[in-house]
Amino acid sequence: MTRFSILDRSRTWRGRPHPEALRATVAFAREAERLGYHRFWVSEHHSVPGVAGSAPTVLAAAVAGATSRIRVGTGGVMLPNHRPLVVAEQFGVLESLYPGRIDMGLGRSVGFTGGVRRALGHGKDDADDFEGQVTELLGYLDGGQDVYPGVHAWPAEGLRVPAFILATGSGADLAARLGLPLVIAAARGEARMVEAIERYRADFRGDEPYVMVSGTVAVAGTEEEARRLLMPEAWSNAYARTHGEFPPLSPPEEIAATAMTDRERRIFEESMNGHVYGTEDQVAEQLRGLVERTGADEILVHTSTYDQDAKLDSHRRLARLTGLAPALRAAV
Repeated sequence: MTRFSILDRSRTWRGRPHPEALRATVAFAREAERLGYHRFWVSEHHSVPGVAGSAPTVLAAAVAGATSRIRVGTGGVMLPNHRPLVVAEQFGVLESLYPGRIDMGLGRSVGFTGGVRRALGHGKDDADDFEGQVTELLGYLDGGQDVYPGVHAWPAEGLRVPAFILATGSGADLAARLGLPLVIAAARGEARMVEAIERYRADFRGDEPYVMVSGTVAVAGTEEEARRLLMPEAWSNAYARTHGEFPPLSPPEEIAATAMTDRERRIFEESMNGHVYGTEDQVAEQLRGLVERTGADEILVHTSTYDQDAKLDSHRRLARLTGLAPALRAAV
């Protein structure tokens, strides 16, 4: 049976303060646990006006403290921004406080702009040795790191914290070499995604490959209502690519009334495509097709939209149609 989990990026909304988005993430995690989702992950972004999630291990601690059963992790910690020793220590603390519930999702992205990278003390080249950084980090957990002899990451050493590799660039190949689970985006370029998954499985060095496909899913009473849920994130993406700044989310009705340039309109429409959305029956069929094409062991759902009630309703509908929460089958 395919598992379903949630990635929440703590997206902000126009006219509302950043702390509100973080509190909403914690409240959302409690609801995700009630609905039966397997994991709840948070992300890392720096100096992005539209994203409040800048300290994933801190936010993961708040989420874990507010829940009791759901697995909690990062999607992910951007390892080039941190020293592996510090990351190992942070996850060691998390796993010590919430044993058996912590995941360590690792990515290789660096800051959005040159200014952010300089502020973080890193450059684009810092992502080049991602494999070395991951290997050092895992060595702190199993006690076998030899980059800095005599250095230990207490309390992490000896603890089991599952590591996942976010597939950017050669991430799928790295996950295969290290025998780690793979997280790969399904938004666009599906042929390339399927090819990367097949290569990952063929080259996997370990007991059993594990594929988590990440994508936007929006479920509503009608197809048009579901499509409206996609509009705030699509417009934010179009604005970022034309103005160089990723803004907070705006209401769909305001976006529909916006006089977009030709380039903005083209990017907006492109950003609306490649997602799973519609009524429950439509989404169920799309998800079946996605799982058949990818062989996904797990679907990591992320849905960023302005209307938070509609967002919660979407995840409740998804939980019902996937059988996560049988008690909801007669509801919604």
